[in-house]
Amino acid sequence: MDKVARRFFGTDGIRGQANRSPMTAEIAMKVGMAAGLAFRRGNDRHRVIIGKDTRLSGYMIENALVAGFTASGMDVFQLGPVPTPAVAMLTRSMRADIGVMISASHNPYQDNGIKLFGPDGYKLSDEIELEIERLMAGDLSRDLAPSAEIGRATRVDGVRDRYIEFVKRTLAREFSLEGLRVVVDCANGAAYKVAPESLWELGAEVIAIGDEPNGFNINLECGSTDTTQLRRKVHETRADIGIALDGDGDRVIIVDESAREVDGDQIMAVIAEYWQSMGRLAGGGIVATVMSNLGLERFLGSKGLALARTRVGDRYVVEHMREHGYNIGGEQSGHVVLSDFSTTGDGLVAALQVLAVVCSSGLPVSEVCRKFEPVPQVLRNVRYANGMPLDNQAVKAAISDGQSRLGKAGRLVIRPSGTEPLIRIMAEGDDQHLIAAIVDDIAGAVSRHAA
Repeated sequence: MDKVARRFFGTDGIRGQANRSPMTAEIAMKVGMAAGLAFRRGNDRHRVIIGKDTRLSGYMIENALVAGFTASGMDVFQLGPVPTPAVAMLTRSMRADIGVMISASHNPYQDNGIKLFGPDGYKLSDEIELEIERLMAGDLSRDLAPSAEIGRATRVDGVRDRYIEFVKRTLAREFSLEGLRVVVDCANGAAYKVAPESLWELGAEVIAIGDEPNGFNINLECGSTDTTQLRRKVHETRADIGIALDGDGDRVIIVDESAREVDGDQIMAVIAEYWQSMGRLAGGGIVATVMSNLGLERFLGSKGLALARTRVGDRYVVEHMREHGYNIGGEQSGHVVLSDFSTTGDGLVAALQVLAVVCSSGLPVSEVCRKFEPVPQVLRNVRYANGMPLDNQAVKAAISDGQSRLGKAGRLVIRPSGTEPLIRIMAEGDDQHLIAAIVDDIAGAVSRHAA
C-alpha cells in the first residue's frame, strides 16, 4: 500500500465544522465511495447501516454518505437518530459490512463527524482508515458500481426497540428499578428517546430533560459536559440519581442524590469492584488513559488491581483491552467501555451497571460512587491558531521546568486535542497550589506562542 499522510481521520473518525472541510457533502460522499470500495468483497450484495445524532447538518451528511455508498454498490440501511453504541451493536446484529455514526459527540451543533465501524462492531484500524484515505486521493470513478449494481437505500424501523432490549439484557432478568426516581439528561442528542424509555421499562420513575432536540440545542448547556440543569433537577425533584449522557450517548456522568457529580473514574471504580466481587472482572484490573486520576490508580492498587494507561481516546483504550484481555476500560470524561456487552463506550449501559450496585447494596448513590478521594487535578485548555505550540522552544522550556518542580509528587500531561485546535494541559499531585502554578506557567507560555 502506498504511504498516505492522514488528511481526514483523527483519533475518533473525521470531525470538523459542518459545511467546512472536511465536513462537507462532497467529502462525505467520497468517504462513502471509498469506504464502500474498501469493504467490497466479491459479487455478493454488501450492506452498510447509518445512524446519526440530532444535529441539523446530519441530514446533509447522511444523504451525501448514502450517495457515496450506493454508488460503490452497497445497500444502505438508515437508522435515524440512535446512540453510537447502538450503531456498533446493530452493525454486528444486522450483519452489515460497515457501520457509520454521524456525530461530533459532545461538541456543539456547528460541528459534525463521521465514525466508521467494521463488521465486528469495532472502530476501524489505522490501516483501514489509511486505505480509505488512499482511495479518496485517487480516481474513485473507475471502480464504482455498474449501473445495474448501484445500491438501494432503505429506512429501517424498530431499531430503537432493538437497542432498548439489548440494554435491558445487560442486567439480570429479575432486575428492577422499582422505587427509584431517576433524572436523565439526554443532551438533546441521539439517546433522547431510548434512554428514558429503557429506564421506564426497567421500573424507574423517570424525569427526562434535554429530550427536545431541535437541530441546534444538542449539548447546549446540558448533557455530560454541563450538568448544571441536571444537578438542579435532581435537587428539585429529590431524585435518587441523575444520569447525564452526551450528544451521541457514548459518555455518561452521574449526579448523586446530593447533586454532586460522579465522573468516569469513579464509575469505573464502582463497576470494577463490583465485578471483582462477582468473579467477572477480567485482566486483573482496568484500562484508562493518562488523564485518569491518580486516586483511581491508588484505589485499584488497594484492591490488588492494576490500572493500565493508554493515550487519550477510547479507541486506544479498546485496543489495549482487546490485546490484553480486560473487560472494563474508559476515560475520566465518562467514556466507559464494558466489553462483555459492547465494542465501544455506552453511557446508558454503564449507568445501569452503577444502578445494579446501588440496588444490590441498598446504599445511596453518594456512598456507592465515592470510592476514592481524587488527587487534586488541574486541567486547562488553550486554543491556538497558527503552528503547533508544543514545537516552540519557550513552551518546551516551560514544560521541562514544570516537570522538574513537580518531580515524583504527581503527574504532568500535555497533549494536543485530537478533535480541536487545543492544547490540553493537566497536572495532578497532592499539592494543589503547586500544580495550579505549574499549569498557569505552561498555559501562559502556550498562549504567548498562540497569540
